Amino acid sequence: MHVRFDDFTLDTETRQLRQGDVDRHLSPKAFELLRVLIENRPRVLSKAELHDVLWPSTFVTEATLSSVVAEVRDALGETGREGRYVRTVHRFGYGFCGTATDLTPRAESAGDRVRCWVLWESGQVSLKGGEHLLGRDADVAVWLDSPTVSRHHARLVITADAATIEDLGSTNGTFLRGQRLIAPSQLADGDEIRLGSVVVKFRMVDSAAAMETQRFS
Repeated sequence: MHVRFDDFTLDTETRQLRQGDVDRHLSPKAFELLRVLIENRPRVLSKAELHDVLWPSTFVTEATLSSVVAEVRDALGETGREGRYVRTVHRFGYGFCGTATDLTPRAESAGDRVRCWVLWESGQVSLKGGEHLLGRDADVAVWLDSPTVSRHHARLVITADAATIEDLGSTNGTFLRGQRLIAPSQLADGDEIRLGSVVVKFRMVDSAAAMETQRFS
């Protein structure tokens, strides 16, 4: 994996974190933590998951994980518990909240032919083929921080050439084209979806480059 976020690059083959032309030293555990957070972005990983990755079959205290997180944050120039890249979900775990670009060329699979994005005022998330949850819980693909959004509010299902959305019994409902959803409905490029009081836009394009000119409006 070779990714860039802002002026940082992470290369898992050379096991280097660089800021511009400067190497940022990370211990093996800290490098692995940053790798797994970026690889699973934007999903938040539980502390138990991170323990299994970093210390398989070994007991360590929660303070050990906290110290590795602090090392990553220090290398990224972050101060305090919140920063631009590593997000803390209280009593649950950590996630990577920066915007990372994959620099490694790869063959396009059938599931990647349609590229889908969910955009809203405070962010955007790219989605590959499969099922993706939208809501307020830490384990969702599209995390919307609003008390009007249920923990597991709605589900997006993306196939090679189509996408559908389904409400999951949310308290305040999911609305597509002004109508409250009562069954799974097919999405079109540019559709606006309202989840509680949060409005997001769904985009479905043929290439990631086309997304450079798109923004929420």
